[in-house]
Amino acid sequence: MGGRDKFLLEICGQRLIDRAIDRLEPQVGPLAISANCEPSRLGDTRPPVLPDAEPAGRGPLAGILAGLTWARAQTTASHIVTAATDAPFFPTNLVSRLLASARTSDQIVLAASRSRRHPVFGLWPLAECEPLGRWLQSGASLKVTDYVDSRSNTSCEFLDEAGIDPFFNVNTPADFDEAKRMAAARQ
Repeated sequence: MGGRDKFLLEICGQRLIDRAIDRLEPQVGPLAISANCEPSRLGDTRPPVLPDAEPAGRGPLAGILAGLTWARAQTTASHIVTAATDAPFFPTNLVSRLLASARTSDQIVLAASRSRRHPVFGLWPLAECEPLGRWLQSGASLKVTDYVDSRSNTSCEFLDEAGIDPFFNVNTPADFDEAKRMAAARQ
């Protein structure tokens, strides 16, 4: 994206970070943002900003660990849900569908569409805090799917909505232009 912070890009006059908050907030209790950047770059976002868990810089898994650790200290919740800001059309029923797909309370559930898992969209039991911390300390793979595949897991398939993959994500300027076009068509 040419060095730009994707979460600050605007679609239909709304920053991607705010769009993600608006889609997720009605589905969850306390909400926090995992960001490996200076919190002031997020501007006036309402939720607290969590830095990556140590060892920092270990990708999305460090952010997931930060969320698990934060949730344990803040709530009596049994799980967290993770979502990415660069997927502006993620489902507004994400949490209920992920919860319904869990066969056991200790299972990680990843969202999927078009038969492809989306590892940043998941339901994570708080009991994953210690195993994930050990995984990151061990120097094992930083791929979310490698960690998930080492644990009890399943996936929840989401169907396209009006021909749009609900987990379409913005990675390039062309993706951003397409997201703007799709969002305008849905208004």
